[in-house]
Amino acid sequence: MSLDAATLLPLAAVFLLAGLVKGVAGLGLPTVAVALLSLWRPPAEAAALLLLPSLVTNLWQALAGGALGPLLRRLSPALAALALGAWIGRGWLAGGLATWPLGLALLAYAALGLAAPAFALTEAWGRRLALPVGLATGLTTAATGVFVLPLVPWLQALRLERAAFVQALGLGFSVATVALGGALLSQDALSSPLLGLSALALLPALAGMALGQALGRRLSPTLFRRCFFLVLAGLGLHLLLR
Repeated sequence: MSLDAATLLPLAAVFLLAGLVKGVAGLGLPTVAVALLSLWRPPAEAAALLLLPSLVTNLWQALAGGALGPLLRRLSPALAALALGAWIGRGWLAGGLATWPLGLALLAYAALGLAAPAFALTEAWGRRLALPVGLATGLTTAATGVFVLPLVPWLQALRLERAAFVQALGLGFSVATVALGGALLSQDALSSPLLGLSALALLPALAGMALGQALGRRLSPTLFRRCFFLVLAGLGLHLLLR
């Protein structure tokens, strides 16, 4: 990929928008970035471009809150299983598998969330489901480059306080990004030019996230929840139609 305006301007626009969505809802950067970049780049290349913006913004999100240690201990089984699942499915992304099933699942989950109160898991069931949820999320990450399902519904069902929920998303997505990077590296799908462009994409992604967080802090809990599900619905619709 060349470093001319025809390459850099669309890349900056994609990551500015993806960062904005993430800043408001706490998620969406990989989904928006992969969905838009895949319109003109191969899926594995789109996933490589999002690595550094995704990792830095998610680490920022994970480290911004308090009580990181207890949250990390609670989520560690799911995070370890996520990394394992991404490694198991490491060869899938290069094959460019269809993303419409993920889009359909996102739409269904968003519709359920907008129509009814969030469901809850007991602490015991949250622990029981941690390993299968993490493994399934890792496999989905390897297949699509998107980290959302089923990790996000599981985290929401744990009924974490809003700040802890956003921080937990950052933790989960950070591990998923590292796992995705390892999967791409094992398939020789990373190159110095791609990583250079990924580094250039950091600035618009961080700018978009800062703007989105400023907007998000002005939202009431009810409006935040509505925006959260509307973002999921929009992402799902885009993946489904693509």
